Amino acid sequence: MTATQEMYNYKVVRQFAIMTVIWGIVGMLVGVYIAAEMAWPFLNFDVPYLSFGRLRSLHTNAVIFAFGGSALFATSYYVVQRTCHTRIFSDKLAAFTFWGWQLVILSAAITLPLGITSSKEYAELEWPIDILIAVVWVSYAVVFIGTIMKRKVKHIYVANWFFAAFIITVAVLHIVNSAQVPISMFKSYSAYAGVQDAMIQWWYGHNAVGFFLTAGFLGIMYYFVPKQAGRPVYSYRLSVVHFWALIFTYIWAGPHHLHYTALPDWTQSLGMAFSLILLAPSWGGMINGIMTLSGAWEKLRTDPILRFLIVSISFYGMSTFEGPMMAIKTVNALSHYTDWTIGHVHSGALGWVAMVSIGAMYYLIPRMYGREIHSVKLIEWHFWLATLGISLYIVAMWVSGVTQGLMWRAVNADGTLTYSFIQSVQASHPFYIVRFLGGLLFLSGMFIMLYNILKTILGVKPIEAPVTAPAAAH
Repeated sequence: MTATQEMYNYKVVRQFAIMTVIWGIVGMLVGVYIAAEMAWPFLNFDVPYLSFGRLRSLHTNAVIFAFGGSALFATSYYVVQRTCHTRIFSDKLAAFTFWGWQLVILSAAITLPLGITSSKEYAELEWPIDILIAVVWVSYAVVFIGTIMKRKVKHIYVANWFFAAFIITVAVLHIVNSAQVPISMFKSYSAYAGVQDAMIQWWYGHNAVGFFLTAGFLGIMYYFVPKQAGRPVYSYRLSVVHFWALIFTYIWAGPHHLHYTALPDWTQSLGMAFSLILLAPSWGGMINGIMTLSGAWEKLRTDPILRFLIVSISFYGMSTFEGPMMAIKTVNALSHYTDWTIGHVHSGALGWVAMVSIGAMYYLIPRMYGREIHSVKLIEWHFWLATLGISLYIVAMWVSGVTQGLMWRAVNADGTLTYSFIQSVQASHPFYIVRFLGGLLFLSGMFIMLYNILKTILGVKPIEAPVTAPAAAH
């Protein structure tokens, strides 16, 4: 190795990877606390900062943008360098995205419990923070796409297509949906009104799921599953079809959040139709991920990291079957506004997003420090706690949700409601306790992960790696 040889920028990858674990614990801790509040309401202690309404938005922002976002930054910066055989486009801009993103997260952690909110789902942060998000995100796009443009190989690996689509689309979604008229430093009103505001919000809101929580994490799947399995992607042609079908179709699915509202009926039906079409590319991607293990199935017995990755793809398949079904108007009439939706979201968020992120971090962090993980046995424990926790959570919410939907629509012979609303709340109470226990198990797995990672990296000098020649395996 010569003194002038180009090195990969692992520093920013390490920073985001470590923060992924930390923010995962913070976000899930808030989630477990508000789950406890739903079961035992006195836990808010009549303190406004601890009320469910304020902590719930803190929870969603922390798990999606702090935990999930950090995982996406870490993996995309690693993958784009390794697959393009070049150092990251700009070290300074990459460092800015790290510190800028942490500032966004801290700003959210302060303002949301104070009740400073725009009241938009997944877009609650007020206008000064929204501007910072836009600046950081555009910088991220420049770093990522700039790295692809200076690649040493002609080919652009499929994971980078998914990462690039997620980065560009989220920038457009955020900037359009967050257009607002400020009236003070911490208060603004949306630039849109009425049903148009709702339509734009759910075009954004569902595509935060579709691109931030799906396309980005499919980029993780397409790199880390083949690497951990030691097998090529099952079908490269299918991965290209998966990509184009998914990004064209997903963007139209938002209206399924607005069935039976003031949104024009044709728009609702369009959202439902595209949601059903989504089943095909989603399951194509799931099959591609799982079948990558062809000829290497026995590795699942001994490799808990691979188990995290493969089980996450199974949850992706389940969630992307359930979502289109819930988008059908007649099913939605039962499921909407119930805990079934909460179960669906968490089968995707915990089962797919968190599990694939955890698997990627277990792969990535030891390599950033040039040593083996401290304890494979602890990864095993983490896997089973996480799987059991998710299972308890989503089954409890499915049963609770269907119970609510049936109780709310039950009528007596004279047309009056059979049950009062408070009776449906009472019926859900046991399931809220089960949900809390499921969340607690998942959170305990995250603490095991933190311990395992700290034991792996403390006192160890991070490694620097030379950029490999294009002919070498990445």
